[in-house]
Amino acid sequence: MKAANWILTAFLVFSCLTTGAAQTGSTDFMRSMGKMYVVVAVIVAVFIGLILFLVVLDRRLTKIENQINDHG
Repeated sequence: MKAANWILTAFLVFSCLTTGAAQTGSTDFMRSMGKMYVVVAVIVAVFIGLILFLVVLDRRLTKIENQINDHG
């Protein structure tokens, strides 16, 4: 449960940062300063983290389901 809370907190922080950065100027300004790539990299990192978390969670649940079916 701690991992889910950490991921949710990180997602909220990154979404606030990207929203604030997107509102400060135009897209051309962000591209010229290289910040657009940072925003895209953060979003990709968050999605990769979520996907990895879901895969690990699915494996754990499958293992628990198999244990229940074997003993039941």
